[in-house]
Amino acid sequence: MRQVNNYQGTLQNPLGSGFNASSTSNEVIKGIDLTGKIAIVTGGNTGIGLETTKTLAAAGATVIVLARDTEKAKKNLEGMVNVELEKMDLMNPDSIDSFADKFLASGRPLHLLINNAGIMWVPLRRDSRGFESQLVTNYLAQFQLTARLWTALKKAEGARVINVSSQGHQFAPFNFEDPNFLNREYETLQAYGQSKTASNLFALELDNRAKAHKVRAYSLHPGSINGTELAREASLELFQQMGFFDAEGNILPEIVASLKTIPQGAATTVWCASSPLLNEIGGVYCEDADIAELASDTSMAGGVKLYSLEEANAKHLWKLTEEMTGISFNIL
Repeated sequence: MRQVNNYQGTLQNPLGSGFNASSTSNEVIKGIDLTGKIAIVTGGNTGIGLETTKTLAAAGATVIVLARDTEKAKKNLEGMVNVELEKMDLMNPDSIDSFADKFLASGRPLHLLINNAGIMWVPLRRDSRGFESQLVTNYLAQFQLTARLWTALKKAEGARVINVSSQGHQFAPFNFEDPNFLNREYETLQAYGQSKTASNLFALELDNRAKAHKVRAYSLHPGSINGTELAREASLELFQQMGFFDAEGNILPEIVASLKTIPQGAATTVWCASSPLLNEIGGVYCEDADIAELASDTSMAGGVKLYSLEEANAKHLWKLTEEMTGISFNIL
């Protein structure tokens, strides 16, 4: 009998997409026409988000880029067709609601919601509610934006929600007892890890609840990428501790060789957004433009950890998130 959800990773088997770690966003979308489709990309003005925006727009989609710094975004998006720019701050719940209200008032359907924006390697910060900033930006804002845009997603009669997660989910499972580091010492990579685990669990549970309305959801690891702004707040010492830089502050040659280009880094997002291979499957975690395998329990390598695909964790997190945000995400 065919599995209908990905709880416990039952669908985490590569499809043989024909692509790999070196495939680019333009290669994975070749031959696919997105004319008439509407996409929203958070952080679609820098790094892999900008590459995602360019690729989807070139394939015919109307792409709405959400950015905190609209002046900077205007410069990066200059001259691009099929692209609209709207202001939104993922750390500000009211900002998310304001954008969602404006989009819903337009009456347009939403075919692709790409939750791309994220932060990493930041010191302890909290939003106005007291929530830790990586959890807010990398997960809680995804949940809020998706919930607020639900009617537009349903209206599309065939939509996809794509959460740009990370192999960094392997740093930590979700800490249900103290997600905001109120009673434990703050460790930035633990905070990052649990935020990305949450993003995986959200895609898993959203897909199971939403597929009856022709809305599918995916999470993904884009790869370790050269040239993005993700590490702008990281110290040299932290990179040295992780074995990325030598004592003189030079990045190690083997690290450089392992990094993807930005077009390669955007490929899995674009593949999840457009591949017909995923028409009948959702809730999966992807990497290198294919469904990823389950990761081993012992090493930090490719694939997805089982704890971020556990049904009980996904349902518990959904309920906790509704309580934390005050949002009842009822999929009807």
